[in-house]
Order: sequence, then C-alpha cells, then structure tokens
Amino acid sequence: MNADGRQRIDKWLFFARAVKSRSLAARLVVAGRVRINRDKAAQASDLVRPGDVLTITLEGRILVWKVAAPGSRRGPAEEARTLYEDLSPAPAPRGAAVPDAIAPLREAGSGRPTKKERRQTDRLREGG
Repeated sequence: MNADGRQRIDKWLFFARAVKSRSLAARLVVAGRVRINRDKAAQASDLVRPGDVLTITLEGRILVWKVAAPGSRRGPAEEARTLYEDLSPAPAPRGAAVPDAIAPLREAGSGRPTKKERRQTDRLREGG
C-alpha cells in the first residue's frame, strides 16, 4: 500500500471479497468488467484510493462501491465491508415484467400450425 492510501485494484477487490482470489480479480479487470470513476480499468495494477467509485459487473449483477479505505489483508466479511460503501441499485424482482415491454401482437392460437392442421392441409393439396 502506498503512503497516500492508494492500492492496486486487484488487491483491493480481493481484500473486499468481491472475488475469491487475486488472480480472478486481475482477470475481471483485464476483461473490462471494472470501472474506476466511470473509466474502464485497463490493467490490474491500476490504483484506487478512498473516494473512488467502482462499478463492477459480476455474475449478471452490477455492483457500485465507493472505496472507503485501502485493505491490509483478506479478513472476515465484516472487516471487508468496512472497505467500501455499497451504492448498488436495488435488484429487480425475479419474474417481473419490464414496464416498457410490448404485448404479443398475434392472436392466441394463430401461431405455428399443429401437426393435425398440417396433415389436413396436406390432404387437401393431394386431393384426398
């Protein structure tokens, strides 16, 4: 850790328990799934300091964390939670429809023909 409170992003993510290992944290950063103050983190050695806002895309969730302190070790979860302030939006309820969703345009039963309907049209074409 530097004297002014800056720390590598991969170490910080590991200490804050966002990921299980430091190598996974480095892969997450290199894959472009971490933003520091709205700018993509280019490499695992990018530095974060208290006050920076991180946007992390992880397993289909978006985490927005404000760095509160640099980490010194990977401790228990209670200790890890003191490293950040969670600003994440509330997750959408499962199965909830999007309010802007467009209703289906076709009538019920007017989709693909059933096997019985296909047989009937084939018989009509054959003249039987």
